[in-house]
Amino acid sequence: MKTESDVVVVVGDGVVLLDVAGPVQVLHGTGYRVRLASPSGRAVVSDTGIPLGVELALEDVPETVDTVMVPGYPTVHGHGHPSELVAHVRRLGTGTRRTTSACTGAYLLAEAGLLDGRRATTHWAECETLARRFPRVRVEPDAIYVRDGPVITSAGVTAGIDLALALVEEDHGPELARTAAKHLVVFLQRPGGQSQFSVRSAVTPPRNAGLRRVLDAVVADPGGNHTLAAMAERLAVSERHLTRLFRREVDGTPGQYVERVRVEAAQAMLESCDAGVNTIARTCGFGTDETMRRVFLRVLGAPPASYRARFRATSSA
Repeated sequence: MKTESDVVVVVGDGVVLLDVAGPVQVLHGTGYRVRLASPSGRAVVSDTGIPLGVELALEDVPETVDTVMVPGYPTVHGHGHPSELVAHVRRLGTGTRRTTSACTGAYLLAEAGLLDGRRATTHWAECETLARRFPRVRVEPDAIYVRDGPVITSAGVTAGIDLALALVEEDHGPELARTAAKHLVVFLQRPGGQSQFSVRSAVTPPRNAGLRRVLDAVVADPGGNHTLAAMAERLAVSERHLTRLFRREVDGTPGQYVERVRVEAAQAMLESCDAGVNTIARTCGFGTDETMRRVFLRVLGAPPASYRARFRATSSA
């Protein structure tokens, strides 16, 4: 096993508690010295109101520290982090062996300039905003974590655990990482990306009233006849014109939209009822369970049965 690695977790008031606790729990007892550091070394209060003790002032953290971890904060939506915190992250990120972020901690790395020209990810609900605010960052919305050089970013909340396990595997080998994952009862490498957590109705309502009615009809009856020809006839336009409308206002093709609605309808049924996969496939418009399985693997990275096992409501189990 390698010698102990020095890990500093950068925290400030409002930090997401699980973004701190998850990775720290993984690293605890696996050969790391983990310390929390804040501006001036003062204790901070997490997003849940629970206080966190701090061992170090960020001013005193040397740039030669092995690993810097930057947890996330509640959705910032255009509001930057305190300049003092950004400056500390920028300084440390230029000298450490690696810098990591959990969830919306990617915003802090981006504000510090550490993601310029790099690939990165964050919570699925924030990927679009991150890409818009920081156009020099190449955002990968479906990744659980992304490594680009010495910088590693992870997706939402518990994905920080996945990232920490990857660090353990990199530093100490797969056996110790596997042992840590078993102890925590988590996947060493979870199947699927974070598309499986996306919300329904993510499409911006189109300006065209007729197109809105077409979209609503698909959502109201995912298993109905929603071929390109049928939808064009419904709107009394040509198939070519309907395709142009979709590309302009929905940012995709009619087929892609229908497939997405059907996947999300099937997800809801898998999560909440006991119907068989074949029944769900027919109800949601896939026709056969094999067709639904192929679409789930392509879109969510996991087959329907595996998706149900992971996300089924406890009350229906």
